[in-house]
Amino acid sequence: MTDTWRPAAGRVVCVGETMAALAPDPPRPLADTDQLRLSVAGAESNVAMYLADHGVPATWLSALGDDPLGSRVRAAVGAAGVDVAHVRTDPDRPTGLLLKNPAPTGTHVHYYRKGSAASALAPDLLDHAAVRTATLVHLTGITPALSPSCRALVTHALAVPAPERPYAISFDVNHRPALWPKDTAPDILRALADRADIVLVGLDEAQDLWGADLTAPSVRDLLPGPRILVVKDGSRTATAFTASGTVTVPALRVTVVEPVGAGDAFAAGFLAGLLRGEPVDRALRLGHITAASALKVTADRGPLPPDHCVDRLLALTDEEWEAWEETPRLVSGGGGAARMA
Repeated sequence: MTDTWRPAAGRVVCVGETMAALAPDPPRPLADTDQLRLSVAGAESNVAMYLADHGVPATWLSALGDDPLGSRVRAAVGAAGVDVAHVRTDPDRPTGLLLKNPAPTGTHVHYYRKGSAASALAPDLLDHAAVRTATLVHLTGITPALSPSCRALVTHALAVPAPERPYAISFDVNHRPALWPKDTAPDILRALADRADIVLVGLDEAQDLWGADLTAPSVRDLLPGPRILVVKDGSRTATAFTASGTVTVPALRVTVVEPVGAGDAFAAGFLAGLLRGEPVDRALRLGHITAASALKVTADRGPLPPDHCVDRLLALTDEEWEAWEETPRLVSGGGGAARMA
């Protein structure tokens, strides 16, 4: 299916906080290890890095503390091919930090981000030349939860009606309940999402926010404004609602090591597909392929399959796609990307 609208190909600017991240290596409860791995974690920079992996020019805009963790974050994101030249260094506020604590019931994350450099982001960031010349600006629902000034930034970006904006805006709802004052997130996130051009939301988070009985079509009823709305139903499907109709694509069946980062990876893959002119069904497939790369690693970002493997997966018939099974050769980046059941 060919959609009637898509952002023009060009540079994507991703705006939001990235923190330094500490996690046991190998994964085990913190009480049982003295080995920690230092990495970076941020929804928007994850999207930027995966976009760069797909060959899409990407800029990350944020602020970091004038500290070693900030230097590490800047270097890591930049090493992935993302433009980080415009990230501010704040001499008065620290870089945020998170600590992962794996447990049999799941990984618990402890955040140390109050008063961070990124929490001081404000609407003046939108005056930056990188934003004014972008083809697409990517935001998430994490940023407006960080501080009043961060909320003002996102609100201001979406206040201009879509036809009058010089760039398209994609918005991943990315609901983080712990960041929001009680009962404030549903109305704010719904109002923000409904003003974006492209919105991504998990069905489970939509149900948590707006009603346990919601289905993908009823999420569309709640959010009629976006030109493209993608509702992700966990490991099952992703459905895109557009002016041309509705497209549903099943997720790939892969062995899950850790789900953290898969939503950001899906967003990047889907946006990359749109930006390179793919029809919506193939853009959804590229979202699933990219998400699978994150699902197979403990870090937030994993390596993409080689281009020839991606091309082969995109070329499968609908029946072959649904029957696809992961093979070790895909995981290792070799040939023979799929086995049909």
